[in-house]
Amino acid sequence: MEMEVCFPGNLRVDSSYKGFTVHTDQPRESGGDGSAPEPFDVFLSSIGTCTGVYILYFCRNRGIDATGIRLVLRFDRNEKTRMVENVSIRILLPQDFPDRYREALIRTAGLCTVKKHLTHPPAFDIQAVKA
Repeated sequence: MEMEVCFPGNLRVDSSYKGFTVHTDQPRESGGDGSAPEPFDVFLSSIGTCTGVYILYFCRNRGIDATGIRLVLRFDRNEKTRMVENVSIRILLPQDFPDRYREALIRTAGLCTVKKHLTHPPAFDIQAVKA
C-alpha cells in the first residue's frame, strides 16, 4: 500500500490514496487558510466513521434500519501533554431499536479497525531521501 502526500500551498497538505484525495489545512489563527479540516481532525473523524461503518454492517446483516442511529464522540485531552487520553463513544439509538441487539452492537462498534490500530500501533520508519 502506498499513499502520496503533497503540499499545494501555504499550510495545506493533501494525501492521495486509492484514487481519493483528502485535503487538510490549518486554521487561519495558526497561519493556514482554514480551507479544510486539520490533519488531527481527520484522524479523530476516522475513529467515528470507522465505528459507524461497523454499526451499519451490523444493522444491515440483521435487517435493522439504521436511520436515526447517531454517534457522539468525546475526546478528553491531557491538559499538560495535549494528547487524547480517553475516547468516549455514545451510540444514540432510536426508540424502536431492538433491545436484544444493544450489547452486540456495542461489541461490534469496538471492532473498528482504527481503534484496533490505536490499541496495537504500527512501528514507524521515517527516512528522508532525494527523489
